[in-house]
Amino acid sequence: MESLILEWLGLAFRWIHIITGIAWIGASFYFNWLLNHLLTSDDPKVAGQLWALHAGGFFNVEKRNIEPGQLPEPLHWFKWESYWTWISGFVMLVIVYYFGAEAYLIDPAVMALTAWQAIAISLATLAGSWLVYHGLWNSAFGRSNQTRSVVLTAVFITVMTIVLTQVFSGRGAFLHVGAMLATWMSGNVFFVIMPAQRQLVQATLAGQPQNKQLANDAGQRSLHNNYLTLPVLFAMFSNHYPATFGGEWNWLILIALFAVGVLVRHYFNVRDKQGNFKAGWMLVVAFVVFIGTALVASYPALSQKAAGEIQYTQVQGLLQQHCISCHAAQPTSTAFTSAPKGVMLETEAQARSQATQIATQVSSRIMPLGNTTGMTEDERQLLVQWARQVQP
Repeated sequence: MESLILEWLGLAFRWIHIITGIAWIGASFYFNWLLNHLLTSDDPKVAGQLWALHAGGFFNVEKRNIEPGQLPEPLHWFKWESYWTWISGFVMLVIVYYFGAEAYLIDPAVMALTAWQAIAISLATLAGSWLVYHGLWNSAFGRSNQTRSVVLTAVFITVMTIVLTQVFSGRGAFLHVGAMLATWMSGNVFFVIMPAQRQLVQATLAGQPQNKQLANDAGQRSLHNNYLTLPVLFAMFSNHYPATFGGEWNWLILIALFAVGVLVRHYFNVRDKQGNFKAGWMLVVAFVVFIGTALVASYPALSQKAAGEIQYTQVQGLLQQHCISCHAAQPTSTAFTSAPKGVMLETEAQARSQATQIATQVSSRIMPLGNTTGMTEDERQLLVQWARQVQP
């Protein structure tokens, strides 16, 4: 019953996460596009304007300079999309990675942790990394040279990625790097963007001049969120691609794919400002980096020497010992009420039909979950070699 309740809770909050995440990202991308397309106006009260066509209608959008003492009504704010995206994401983190720490978060071959130790490290990562990031960009040192601060932030993300891949399972580490960056994004909204906007509104209502530094700070953090979005999205769905997080150099794979996301986002930002496609070389670089990353991640499998023919009888006992408790019509594992993703491995025909998945999941160490069955490296290698021999 407990696993069934957690499954439905996970579904509910994942759905909320997707809905609010789409709303938040959509608004962020739209407003960034809007700022990059505004044209100058002869009206001194208009800071920029543009015409757009959507859903069969013509729209004139203006960015206006609001005089002190005046405030248009109603004034729409965008904040709950961010808040609920983070809240629902954190609830899913608790449901999947905290309640299932032994299976999804901890890998004894990486670091032997108890569930509570892993959870404490997780919480410290989310809170502590925000304090470092926010402290840098909120300091006089960080404000004095933005290029230097960007480099330091990139170095910090890389260091945290290396550290987390040496602490958690590859799957858990990738998810936590994404959760760390997502926490920064929501922190930017809650601690910087919204307070700045409230102060700007209060100053306007009081008939006082607006503090332009507040607007600059809010705009800067909004731009940070814009660039962090694609890396976070990859980290959140990376659990579906064990070839990315299952290898020895998984931290390098993640950073390289983050670079691809940042390059793609920067291409669109620059293209919008230039009004042409001269920045297309960025997409070429992103493609080359992606292909190079795929080759690096795949090298162990591609370079593995072919072994002598392995018979099903040699791996049948391994499947029985390490896999069938979950992947059966009637799982005996208390973690599942039905075979995960409908994958059953009780017969040779079933195992052969899933050979590609077996090779990927076992070689990347995602299976058995948390290695709770104690699969040895020799057993892992034997099963992977058989799977690669018989895969379609």
